[in-house]
Amino acid sequence: MRRVRPGTASRGGVKGGTASRAAGEERALTSVAAGTRYEEPADLPRLWHVTLSVSGGEAPLKEVRRGLEQLAHDHPFLLTSRYANDHAEIRYWEEARDLHDAAAVALRLWGEHRQTAKLPPWEIVGLEVIDRETYHQRVAEGYGPPPASPVGVHPF
Repeated sequence: MRRVRPGTASRGGVKGGTASRAAGEERALTSVAAGTRYEEPADLPRLWHVTLSVSGGEAPLKEVRRGLEQLAHDHPFLLTSRYANDHAEIRYWEEARDLHDAAAVALRLWGEHRQTAKLPPWEIVGLEVIDRETYHQRVAEGYGPPPASPVGVHPF
């Protein structure tokens, strides 16, 4: 790509050997008509709070913790994980167009990372996906999951 100073003709802007505008001539700016409001497109991604619960046969606690820590490394949006030797809970924020997309990603999370993170062969036994407003409303009203702190992987 060839860069030129403003007001000088570039090869792409030359028509019949002359520039499309004279040197130093300002280009007209366009704007939105007065009174017109900007509206967000309806299908923009939103934030969803996901709680994924998995359970299965007993596994050594050290291996469960190491697997969840690897999952947190592979999936950097994880907020917190709690675990025991036969179950775990993973909480994180997912950006998705709608609840269906967020739930689909959540339902694939454990299976897709089972091999790479060496997670136990547990099954998903629970899934909650709520929008950001509902999450904050629940916290403000004193029920629902408290804010995920401390962030990280912790035993139950």
